[in-house]
Amino acid sequence: MTEVNSPPRLGGWTRFVTARPRLSLLVALVLTALAVVAGSGVADRLGSGGWEDPNAQSTYATKALEREFPASQPNLLLLVDSGGASVDDPAVAAEADRLTARLTGERGVIGVGSYWQTKSPALRAKDGHEALIAAHLTGDEKTTTDTLDRIAPALRGTHGPVRVKVGGIVAVRHEMQTTIKEDLARAEMIALPVTLLLLVMVFGSAIAALLPLGIGIVAILGTNAVLRGLTEFTDVSVFAINLTTALGLGLAIDYALFIVRRFREELSTGAEPLPAIATTLRTAGRTVLFSALTVAVSLAAMLVFPMYFLRSFAYAGIAVVLLAAAAALILLPAALLLLGHRVNSLDLRRLFRRGRPAQTSGSGEEGTAWARLATLVMRRAPFFALATTAVLVLLGLPFLGVKFGTADDRQLPSGAESHVVQQHIRDGFPGNPGGGLEVLAEGRATPAQYTEYKARISRLPEVTRVDGPLVKGDSAYFTVLPKGEAVDAAAQRLVGDLRATDAPFTTKVTGTAAVLVDSKHAIATRLPWAAVLIAVVTLLLVFLLTGSVLIPIQAVLLNALSLTAMFGAVVWVFQDGHLSGLLGFTSTGSIETTLPVLMFCVAFGLSMDYGVFLLSRIKEEYDRTGDHNEAVRHGLQRTGGLITAAAVILAVVMIAIGTSRVTNTKMLGLGIALAVLMDAMVVRSLLVPAIMRLTGEATWWAPAPLRRFHDRFGVSEGGENPLRGAGNCATSHDVPADKNGDGSPNESGGVRAIR
Repeated sequence: MTEVNSPPRLGGWTRFVTARPRLSLLVALVLTALAVVAGSGVADRLGSGGWEDPNAQSTYATKALEREFPASQPNLLLLVDSGGASVDDPAVAAEADRLTARLTGERGVIGVGSYWQTKSPALRAKDGHEALIAAHLTGDEKTTTDTLDRIAPALRGTHGPVRVKVGGIVAVRHEMQTTIKEDLARAEMIALPVTLLLLVMVFGSAIAALLPLGIGIVAILGTNAVLRGLTEFTDVSVFAINLTTALGLGLAIDYALFIVRRFREELSTGAEPLPAIATTLRTAGRTVLFSALTVAVSLAAMLVFPMYFLRSFAYAGIAVVLLAAAAALILLPAALLLLGHRVNSLDLRRLFRRGRPAQTSGSGEEGTAWARLATLVMRRAPFFALATTAVLVLLGLPFLGVKFGTADDRQLPSGAESHVVQQHIRDGFPGNPGGGLEVLAEGRATPAQYTEYKARISRLPEVTRVDGPLVKGDSAYFTVLPKGEAVDAAAQRLVGDLRATDAPFTTKVTGTAAVLVDSKHAIATRLPWAAVLIAVVTLLLVFLLTGSVLIPIQAVLLNALSLTAMFGAVVWVFQDGHLSGLLGFTSTGSIETTLPVLMFCVAFGLSMDYGVFLLSRIKEEYDRTGDHNEAVRHGLQRTGGLITAAAVILAVVMIAIGTSRVTNTKMLGLGIALAVLMDAMVVRSLLVPAIMRLTGEATWWAPAPLRRFHDRFGVSEGGENPLRGAGNCATSHDVPADKNGDGSPNESGGVRAIR
């Protein structure tokens, strides 16, 4: 803290953000208003697919079949229910023919076919009371959605003796988009007031509580504008908008909590607002910057994967993290300077104190419970280290039984029309609908060659039946029906067998199992690169923050360990179906392939967020005193409550997202909520202090070349330890405190990212 009677020493960043605070806030208000306009309607431009590898063999074959044989790739299905009569009844057949003719005449519809035209057994229910009309809607996702909106109202409902329901891939995607949009609005209505209430409980002051919420809203609106702009150049998944809301609120609140808390702490020691802001930016501001970088790197790792579902989360996540950090480091200091001591106004907790004296954020009694916990944990460090590790590993064991699958209509509520249609087809129609594999044959061939190839693949052990070929020019396709389920292990083996079968022409295999095989391959080949990117950059950033070799390694390993409960719960709950009735979803017996990757990147980044908060305060105290155990105790005392509050608030936001009726969104929200709570309440509170006690002074060791590198380029939240750089790791307990004597760092200290 700068002495009250002396002019504050202000770095360039502090001067920049506090020079014209009113103008800064006015510009921010204008930009936010423009973001509202720019981001309007973003949800309507987002896609609901993106799980497949665009460069895969199955993707190529699917597009080729859509182009050359559209009837082979129907994306619109009409389930025609005869109401108990036979679908072959003349009146039913006549009405079905009228519907087929009407659908054939619609713009943007090709490849129309029906049971009544083809008499195909696969299009007729086993009980004879339902049958299908199939068609292909042309164009991209937005075009097919617009076509569906135009034609569906006239098709669904009662037509004479039949009742029609609309299904198919296009209907599933459209219903998923609509459901997510509605669920997101409801989640925001839940999260915002609950978050505000929790912030009031944390800060007491209603004024202080509104600041983090405002920063979060700015970040969300700005990211919506960014996503709207990205839709002009690339596909963006509708699921990404949920991450925008969750991270926008969660991270902005985290960052604002940390900054506002430190600012109030400085005010409580007697500092005036301007020097308090200078100290806050020099300390908490640097921590926020490093935290944002670590989270952004974790999310950026998803850019190495080709699926636009994952890449969309990287776009949204990086944008919202950087906007949240920018708002916290630019707008928040301006607001705090204008508010000054009024940041503590409207202390609502006094209504419950009934005459008891208020404790300010800098009172000596604050965090005593956390200090006692840290002391207890370090006194019994081996027990807490082993016990917490064992519990976390045990919670993660169900993930060893994970089974990967593809997303389908069962993501939707059981009452959703497109889900009902697909479920009727699964349960009531013969031939394992949706489980067939298509083999695209390209290149001139004779009928005899087609016949010979058909006989060859018919003899494969997992094949039930081969239909076709249907020939058009130099292309043809075969439909292969496997013996088992659509995406079980046998169907996936069959994909490999078909691709390995010799043919006198070029063959490419697609279908549900083929898409899954290709997606798993794309993730498996790129996952090591993503992991290396996250690990290397995280290690570097944490080293620059701490100057230690061991702490970055601990951070990466403990962060990964904190995610075990999330992955175990994903399998136990969503794959195996436990709690499916309570949570309201349909278990498919598998996990969509990209979900674990997404959840790892998001949860790892958030865990690093809390890890940086704790480590930076420990490092600040260690630089000030040189006492390792006291630094750990003091760090947990000062940040334990803050990290827990931030985790609870973020968990509330994620749980609100987890109320979604779409299973993948529910899994994402509830899984990450569990991960952040476990990280804050178990890893940061118990495992980190236990491990740091066991490693002792060696925690801060670094070889001489790396020490010199850190002295030149490293960033510390507090002032430098005067003994650091003398050739050995600083271990003295006699390092003098800063000139202010209050625990706040002085102005001396190496290279600074923010001053």
